[in-house]
Amino acid sequence: MDGPHLIYFSDPMCSWCYGFSPVIEDIRRGYGNALPVRVVMGGLRPGTTTPMKPEARREIVGHWTHVTEAAGVPFDPAILDRDGFIYDTDPAARAVVVARRHGQDVAIRYLAAAQRAFYAENRDITTPQVLGELASDLGLDPEAFLAAWAAEDAKQETWGDYALSQRAGVTGFPTLVGGPNDQGVYGVVTRGYASGDQVMGVIRSWISSIAA
Repeated sequence: MDGPHLIYFSDPMCSWCYGFSPVIEDIRRGYGNALPVRVVMGGLRPGTTTPMKPEARREIVGHWTHVTEAAGVPFDPAILDRDGFIYDTDPAARAVVVARRHGQDVAIRYLAAAQRAFYAENRDITTPQVLGELASDLGLDPEAFLAAWAAEDAKQETWGDYALSQRAGVTGFPTLVGGPNDQGVYGVVTRGYASGDQVMGVIRSWISSIAA
């Protein structure tokens, strides 16, 4: 992207990213194309193959309670009760990457829809069926979308996102950075969850410094 923009390192199966989704929507409403947001998949638990154990479920539900307290977003933990559920974040992340081919705005909308489906609607976004339904809801052809999702180049592109996150030193999600400044440098807006007021304050200060 040319000019000032934000890079959003996220994951569709990261509960704090779900809590952060209203903040991203506030940025989109407040700035629109004047401050575009580039979505990069961070890779929370890609390639997990082991079904979730009861103790892991209890730990995750505890995290979700903290997210609700901080961000006010709803959760339905029943998704974790499905027999043999595997918390593999790669299928949904790859779907966001394929949606991104239709534009960054589509990627952000798909990411938010996937988060809402998983966390609030008890829908398994590790399955092609649900990922195709979410694409259809955004006006995309579900068959073409899933064909692209299953292709090797989509897998490589998604793992390229994970590698970019690692090279950028991102160790937790959500992470939001802004730039470049006149020296081509990017700065951290937030590393981890922050409220909308906090994030918008940082962004306003950053934009003022650029305009000065």
